[in-house]
Amino acid sequence: KCKTLTMAEEVKLYGTWSSPFSRRIELALKLKGVPFEYIEEDLSNKSPELLKYNPAHKKIPVLVHNSKPIAESQVILEYIDEIWNNNPILPQDPYQRAMARFWGKFIDEKVLATRMKANFAEGKERELVTEEFFQQMEFLENELNGKDFFGGETIGFVDIVAIVVAIWFPLTQEVLGVDTFTEEKFPVLFKWIRKITEIDVVNECRPPREKHLAYVKARIEDLKSASK
Repeated sequence: KCKTLTMAEEVKLYGTWSSPFSRRIELALKLKGVPFEYIEEDLSNKSPELLKYNPAHKKIPVLVHNSKPIAESQVILEYIDEIWNNNPILPQDPYQRAMARFWGKFIDEKVLATRMKANFAEGKERELVTEEFFQQMEFLENELNGKDFFGGETIGFVDIVAIVVAIWFPLTQEVLGVDTFTEEKFPVLFKWIRKITEIDVVNECRPPREKHLAYVKARIEDLKSASK
C-alpha cells in the first residue's frame, strides 16, 4: 500500500500484515490522510533497517518520519496525533486524553494478555482466566455504553487500539472453536464492532480473511506444539 510521498516529508512504516499493532498505525495514518511507504517485515528474518531503527525491542511497528524512528504502537499513535493535528484521534480535554491513554494501556496490558492465556489454558485454570477476561470486557462495555465509539461520536485513539478486539478476537475464537466472546454477553461491544467495521478505511486495514485464518491456525498449532 505505498503512496507517492512529497519531497518534504518521508514517512515509512515497518510492519507485518498480520499484526494488529502495525495495522493500527496504518489506520491512524490513513485517518489523517498522511502518505506513507509501507515496508513488510519478515519477523523470522528481520531486516537490517528494523534492527537499526528499533534496537531496543527489535519489533514492529516502527514509524520512520524524516529519518527519525519511533517504536511501540501507542507511542507512535500519540506522535502521529501531535505531528499531524488534523482529524485528532486523542481528545483535546486533558482529563479525557488521560482516560484514553488509560484504556489504551488497559487493552494492551490486561485484555490482550488475559485473552492469550484464556486461549491456551485448560481445566480449572481456563475457568478462572475466562472469568477474568469477562470482567475486563465488562469494563470495556461500561466505558462504551451510550456512545457510538470509545472516542464519542467518531473513531479515536481507544477505538484504534481496540481494533484487535473487533477483528482479531472473533477470528481467533473461530479458529479455536470456542465462543467466550459473544454478542449475548457483550451487546455493546458487538454493536461497536458492527459500527467500526462499516468504516471503509478500517476495512482497508484489516488482513485478508482467508489468509488471516490460515495464519492464525498455523500460529496456534505452533504454540500448542511448543507447549507440549
